[in-house]
Amino acid sequence: MRRDTFQDYVQRQREAVEVALGAWLPAAPACPPLLAEAMRYSLEAGGKRLRPILTLAAADAIVSAVGRVEGAATSSEQARALALPAACAIELIHTYSLIHDDLPAMDDDTLRRGRPTLHVVYGDGVAILAGDGLLTEAFALLAREPRSADAALGLRKLRVIERIATAAGALGMVGGQAVDLEAAGTTDIPGRTRPSLDASGLQAMHAMKTGALIRASAVAGAIMAGGTDAQVASIDRFGAEVGLVFQIVDDILDVEGAPEELGKTAGKDAADDKPTYPSLFGLEASRTLASDGVAKAGMALAEAGLSDNHLMDIARWVVGRRH
Repeated sequence: MRRDTFQDYVQRQREAVEVALGAWLPAAPACPPLLAEAMRYSLEAGGKRLRPILTLAAADAIVSAVGRVEGAATSSEQARALALPAACAIELIHTYSLIHDDLPAMDDDTLRRGRPTLHVVYGDGVAILAGDGLLTEAFALLAREPRSADAALGLRKLRVIERIATAAGALGMVGGQAVDLEAAGTTDIPGRTRPSLDASGLQAMHAMKTGALIRASAVAGAIMAGGTDAQVASIDRFGAEVGLVFQIVDDILDVEGAPEELGKTAGKDAADDKPTYPSLFGLEASRTLASDGVAKAGMALAEAGLSDNHLMDIARWVVGRRH
């Protein structure tokens, strides 16, 4: 029987992430004060902390699962200790991506998480460096923590580093952003024709740009907690569905969300003539696609006996969010 509500669970995990981020992020005087301040400006602006919470929830799911293997976490506290560095590293990577995404050369946005974007406050150069700093510190953290001489744990860490790097790089988030720029006609390369994305192309782009890191968040938690190959594969399929649902809802909110709720500029996708789920399918069909994705996420967990945990609560949270 669960000892807390989902809201309590989210708040507890979010607080653990906030404390750890504060402890692990480089600070002055070792880090130049301006850079330290800029990195913290974006990282401490708030946000849902969806990705790190998903990492910790996936680790918890392994604890409660039947069929644990030797070396797997045996308590929620142990699972969190093993998965927390990966959870924080993923949030560092996510924050870096938002900083760069907001730059004038990319989406040129002036509002993020309810306040001016980093480049508006500190300038483009410092914003680029702050993003670079967060990205590279993420991998330093993944390599360093949790500190242990256990060879098996070291192998888990290597698996997680590989998975997160792939999700964040040219085959994942960065690659998806490149497709998005080209599809939006903002690459300004002479002789290149702006591609037209159909439904499958749109899904493939978002599976890279948004879904890959969400998917890696869940997988990282499962691996660090010592999940079996079957359990990790099930959580991987779950994460793929949740990543797609997140993007569909994001597209819907860009159409009908209020800026004061979103904490960012609404309506930019339509203004920039970007391909989105509502533009291709309409709002109602997009909502149906999101609901179907949640159902598929539940099926993926059920296949490996991983239904009795907070992962499905997170999926329902994603589809029902207003910001």
